[in-house]
Amino acid sequence: MMEDKRRYERLPITLELEVSNLFKQDCPPIHIDDDAEIEVFDISKAGIGFMSDTELPTGYYFNATLQFETTEEIILSVVKILYKAPIGNAGYRYGCEFVGLPSMYDHIFEEYGASVHAKEG
Repeated sequence: MMEDKRRYERLPITLELEVSNLFKQDCPPIHIDDDAEIEVFDISKAGIGFMSDTELPTGYYFNATLQFETTEEIILSVVKILYKAPIGNAGYRYGCEFVGLPSMYDHIFEEYGASVHAKEG
């Protein structure tokens, strides 16, 4: 069995995001005509995993607005696409990291993690 070297526990989540613009330093922004629909399936303090029918380039960034069911607080963050993998004919699976997410949001992840574990228990 492979050792999991992630810094933070990944938690299952169901969130939907839309991306209309991608950006990268020293490159012109990419506008997506039909907003890319994103289905987030896991989250941690470090980033998100998501699936989309739209092919998005790695190394690019987008703005994400996240709201957990356990809080009314909204997290505004920049997310960098680190990798993508095709899922047969069903689109792509992506791994992303949060860029500059302030530690003031840590409590939201901790509360959400506690609620996930309580439901499992």
